[in-house]
Amino acid sequence: MLIFICIYLFTITTDNQVRTAIADNGYGTPEDKKKHLFEPFLTTKAVGKGTGLGFSISYQLISEKHHGSLECISQIGQGKKFAITIPLQQQNYGNS
Repeated sequence: MLIFICIYLFTITTDNQVRTAIADNGYGTPEDKKKHLFEPFLTTKAVGKGTGLGFSISYQLISEKHHGSLECISQIGQGKKFAITIPLQQQNYGNS
């Protein structure tokens, strides 16, 4: 059986922020797994293959360094979308 996975990229800019979303038409992620996606050391790979830090580091950089947000929007059978929102004007937040 052939399964075709499509990946979509969207970018929207408003007066004060840019929002980029990367989506697919895959199987989606169950709610119980989705709530842990951004935790350190979470991996779906075999032991010794990957550190499980990718989403955690991405979340930290986007939220703490750019004062934006990273979210996963997914339902089983409906694919998955990662949405990144970053303000266009960065304020001086001290040494962060």
